[in-house]
Amino acid sequence: MKSIRTRIAPSPTGDLHLGTARTALYSWAFARHHGGEFVLRIEDTDVARSTEESTAQILDAMRWLGLDCDEGPIHQMSRLERYREVAEQLIAAGRAYRCWCTPEELDAMRETQRARGEKTHYDGRWRPAPGKLLPAPPAGVQPVVRFANPQHGSVAWNDLVKGPISIANEEIDDLVILRGDGVPTYNFAVVVDDWDMRISHVWRGDEHINNTPWQINIFRAVAGADAELPQYGHCPIILGEDGLKLSKRRGAVSVTAYRELGYLPEAMLNYLARLGWSHGDEELFTREQMVRWFDGAHLAKSPAQWDPAKLAWVNAQWLKRADDARLARLVREQLVARGVEVADEATLARAAALFKDRCTTVVELADWSAMLYVPVAPRAEDLAAHVSEAVKPALRDLRERLAEVVWNKDAIGSALKAVLAAHQLKMPQLAPALRVLVCARPQTPSIDAVLALFARDVVLQRLAQV
Repeated sequence: MKSIRTRIAPSPTGDLHLGTARTALYSWAFARHHGGEFVLRIEDTDVARSTEESTAQILDAMRWLGLDCDEGPIHQMSRLERYREVAEQLIAAGRAYRCWCTPEELDAMRETQRARGEKTHYDGRWRPAPGKLLPAPPAGVQPVVRFANPQHGSVAWNDLVKGPISIANEEIDDLVILRGDGVPTYNFAVVVDDWDMRISHVWRGDEHINNTPWQINIFRAVAGADAELPQYGHCPIILGEDGLKLSKRRGAVSVTAYRELGYLPEAMLNYLARLGWSHGDEELFTREQMVRWFDGAHLAKSPAQWDPAKLAWVNAQWLKRADDARLARLVREQLVARGVEVADEATLARAAALFKDRCTTVVELADWSAMLYVPVAPRAEDLAAHVSEAVKPALRDLRERLAEVVWNKDAIGSALKAVLAAHQLKMPQLAPALRVLVCARPQTPSIDAVLALFARDVVLQRLAQV
């Protein structure tokens, strides 16, 4: 097998889409599995829509996911001279030609074809042929360069996901490969890039299947009929909850959005990997395990269904496994974004250890941790249900005892037991009232452990309202 080189080539016209992130993951894991190289290319030839902000976001999202590249980012707009050079070589070899059709002529051409019930396509009017007399180039029209696609035969490849695919050349017209301003079109630039960068395997979404015949024909024209082409694998689309293609019009679809919602990168990679690939019945696996297992096989041929509940479950499992000090840093970022200053991450780490089993995201963990630093407002119905006249004397007694004890879980627990004995109460009578007053929620982990997280004066202040 020749050296494995894969790539991901996002367009910087928006955030890194989840579908692109999945194919980036597959490309990265395949290269790492085989000891190959992974290339990051920025396809920024859509000058009107490409932005530096989108490029920065894509790079940031890739870093967050841990998909490190061996080369790149390589920007297509820095390679314009190379595309023009190859276009001229194709023209000289008779594999491409200049076309002076105006947009109005092309519109009229398509309208005539539609009126005749034909498939719309370029009719080859500027394509050279033996004995064909071409008109003089019109003045004031900047020509495009079109690829002279083979007019007979078929294009076939053995897709790494779909299996054998064959498309007749008669179904493919002469594609524009270089616009009038000298900027290449997608199907031309991607071929030149893949050839120059020695890409061996291309993983991408199956919306690109219709582009592949053009690219294979252009590839053979550029590299030679006997050149070894990349192997292509087209992964099925990801469907949203509504059964339609995942779209930003119907929910969050960018990697960054899920980071902001409190998902962990290892959970996102785990979940994205399982959207179209499996290794036996394994549901949870590390990045290292995926690299060990991902050999390009076992990819699904049918679309995957995005399941927010399953993603939340996966994230909850990774949250439970996460290092508490790391979670403390992530929670602190969330709290600071809310305007809550936190000086002591050690307390947050203890809070993470106590609360993370009850959370599915870092945002939820921040919601739990926020009560340590900001005032809480118990709901009237919770106060009525739990802070009864029968327990108020015990709460006042507890407040007095807590003012004197060593401030740790064991001492707080001993004070609670003493109050229960003195007032002849059971823990299910006292603990919910204590939770509502201090935490503004009737259910928490063990109340002595929770109270130990707070500053003593905060607990005493909140119990003073009894």
